[in-house]
Amino acid sequence: MATYTYRCAVDGTVDVRLPIGTAPSALDCPDCGTPAARVFTAPRLGLADRRRMAVLDHTESSRSAPPVVTSLPAAAARRAPAPRLDPRTARLPRP
Repeated sequence: MATYTYRCAVDGTVDVRLPIGTAPSALDCPDCGTPAARVFTAPRLGLADRRRMAVLDHTESSRSAPPVVTSLPAAAARRAPAPRLDPRTARLPRP
């Protein structure tokens, strides 16, 4: 089921839940019965978690103009941090 928004001249916006793909371009307002036209709105992506929204924003921003690297990063930034050794394996022989 999807939520579709319709605009009624008397009651304002009205949300109606219908099966996907079955929403007509206009229907009678459930409250007053006057004709209400369908309003196309953005999907409610703001309700998603922050990590998912960050990935969507990054993907959208890099789709048409990916960032261009003009120089190598500083040596400290390129060096990977040393792995943290597990104390249980500290006494094992190392190559």
